[in-house]
Amino acid sequence: MAYDDFKSRIREGWQETLRGILTQARSLGAQAVLAFDLDSTLFDNRPRQSRILREFGTARGLAQLAVCVESHWTSGWDMKTAMLNCGLSSEQIEAVYSEARAFWVERFFTSEYCLEDVAIEGAAAFTHAVVGTGAQLVYVTGRHEGMREGTVGAMRRCGLALPGEGSSHLLMKPTLRENDDAFKRKVHAQLGTLGRVIAAFDNEPTHANDYQANFPEATVVHLATDHSGRPVQLLETVISIPHFTVML
Repeated sequence: MAYDDFKSRIREGWQETLRGILTQARSLGAQAVLAFDLDSTLFDNRPRQSRILREFGTARGLAQLAVCVESHWTSGWDMKTAMLNCGLSSEQIEAVYSEARAFWVERFFTSEYCLEDVAIEGAAAFTHAVVGTGAQLVYVTGRHEGMREGTVGAMRRCGLALPGEGSSHLLMKPTLRENDDAFKRKVHAQLGTLGRVIAAFDNEPTHANDYQANFPEATVVHLATDHSGRPVQLLETVISIPHFTVML
């Protein structure tokens, strides 16, 4: 499914799903486990992406890229589309893309650059509402341990519930090289030992489907923000939402 098509899955009344999850969490307290992805689920990474592309543009003398802003990222994490939106021609993009990609890889997966992230609308308040129920909030992210300091720093700056606050945990990949899909599937077994997984939140269709398959009784929520672009169809039982803003 294309990037924008997932937004068509958002149904009127999606806020009731979030309120219902909190109600269930209150009833179960510490027995309840709620899992949250970070990137494009609780955090908007476009400021980080934009900074990297600006710095690449400055380094390569490409004035169009040196003024890149968040609005240029209109197709998920597709850097070529962002470069086109900045004003580069297709020929210019092809000439520098490999170099730009290497420049991006060196910076994106670092604590310094993830401090650029901002919270998805309503995310901070919702994580605190989860902690307030007494349930266990578990951040399950494909970020690696080398990004822990910057990740917690971004959480603090954006006002999210911090690991260690209430029964909150942050589970990260041991190394950058580990595959995100494999890591998250491995963590599912760990989540089951903590309590009853009642809800999981992720922007990646693959990961949302995995949660639904492993925890069929849980409410799995898909953030219709952006994603990797893999052609994966969401399971019908997965609920799509635009953000976390809801009257609590």
